[in-house]
Amino acid sequence: MFFRLPFFGLVAMRSPLNGLLEHYERTAEGLALVKKSMQCLLGEYRQKQEDFLALLEQLDEVEDLADAIKRKLRNHLPRGIFLPVDKHIFFLYTRAQDDILDYGQHSLHWLALRELPAPEEFRRELLLFLDQTTKTAELLRPALEATVSWVNAENITREEAKQYYLSVRGQHKTVSRARRAVLRRIYSSNMDFRDIYQLIHVLDQLYNMSHSAEGCADLLRVMIAK
Repeated sequence: MFFRLPFFGLVAMRSPLNGLLEHYERTAEGLALVKKSMQCLLGEYRQKQEDFLALLEQLDEVEDLADAIKRKLRNHLPRGIFLPVDKHIFFLYTRAQDDILDYGQHSLHWLALRELPAPEEFRRELLLFLDQTTKTAELLRPALEATVSWVNAENITREEAKQYYLSVRGQHKTVSRARRAVLRRIYSSNMDFRDIYQLIHVLDQLYNMSHSAEGCADLLRVMIAK
């Protein structure tokens, strides 16, 4: 496999960016558990609290595995010119991608603190909002794959890769608008302050998932900058 290096053309070596794909797979696995856990707790056919806690424990294990991959990537970077992207940008990206799952995990831990006696409409709002935020993270996959392909000198152009980044940013704008709309409805409700406080924290953690995915797309764009 080849990747691009300034002044050296194409060099045969496995790119460390391939490890980011491995880390993303754990992130995707964790996000599926986030959706399943929240559906378990807030969905129309709610299951027992024990089922939710069991899923949350699975999520914690997946997050630990993702952290292990992140540490391995950071601790085994090639030196000098053999790192195809700036090391600082690479570190920032691993943190931002790791944050996606961390925020999803935090949202569930906030729900686990106490039963959320919110009206059904707000339970549905959270589930719909979760679908929007996870979509941003899902759109990051092709953006990352395109970046790795470009760095590895495979058959993709810079302009084609940039279109994937724009898709992530566009979806995050949709999430931002949805968050503002949900916040207005929450603050206009007659819920108890404790319920509002808990609901907004869950909403913000879900929003941060999308925000981190957008940050990842911005860093990928820097990686292929001229």
